[in-house]
Amino acid sequence: MINILVTGSNGQVGSELHELSSNYTYNFFFTDRGSLDITDPQALSECIELNNISTIINTAAYTAVDKAQNDENTANLVNHLAVKNLALIAKEKSIQLIHISTDYVFDGTNHQPYKECDITNPNSIYGSTKLAGENAIISINPKNSIIIRTSWVYSSYGTNFVKTMIRLGKERDELGVIFDQVGTPTYAKDLAKAILNIVPKIDLTTVEIYNYSNEGVLSWYDFAKEIMRMAKLNCKVNPIETKDYPTPAKRPHYSLLNKSKIKEDFNLEIPYWKDSLRYLIKEKMHV
Repeated sequence: MINILVTGSNGQVGSELHELSSNYTYNFFFTDRGSLDITDPQALSECIELNNISTIINTAAYTAVDKAQNDENTANLVNHLAVKNLALIAKEKSIQLIHISTDYVFDGTNHQPYKECDITNPNSIYGSTKLAGENAIISINPKNSIIIRTSWVYSSYGTNFVKTMIRLGKERDELGVIFDQVGTPTYAKDLAKAILNIVPKIDLTTVEIYNYSNEGVLSWYDFAKEIMRMAKLNCKVNPIETKDYPTPAKRPHYSLLNKSKIKEDFNLEIPYWKDSLRYLIKEKMHV
């Protein structure tokens, strides 16, 4: 029996893993910050030994991108030092580790989709602490472990762009959305399915990085327009430039991820972004 510890189970990907868990023969242990402090090596070790964990899926993260600019210590604790704890215990006990990272490890100056081997250059505290977590895993090198970088995550859980747009679309007649930041959304359920399908297929001696998002390319403006259309909301969406919507943390202008590696290595088919968005809005949110 594969015993899987899921950290950050109240987040978007963690919640989708929980919802999908009944479809798999794995034995799951879902934890959040209240039930397991992954910044505490002793608590982590006790949990893993007690439940005979063979795989860790780390979806826990400090994801408040703007807040992190003034809260570097907490962001570093969760995104870097806790990840280091997970990697050390995974190495010690021969546990498989699947860690979720982000497109924010890049600076967004590329003009073609980022490959896993491209040079990283984060331009925010969030991005730099997530990269430090990646580097900790790579240097410790637990066997059969991978890092998955993803982007623009949304779901029916938590706070995300799709839910915010639907809320604002009901409240306002029009709003401005950035058109000069380009990437691809990721439906958390699609990512969760990919992770669970990958678990038994990983056979590695060194840590590998993979990219995952839905297929396609668009701006936040395009995304918002399609959300309003699918949700049948009459809110007008106006394109604005990044400079007209200043934020404490700098966002990558271009964060398209090349997903060839994960598709080839694990024989994955990745859904097109519009198909996943349509499913969420119609089937899950009943808008």
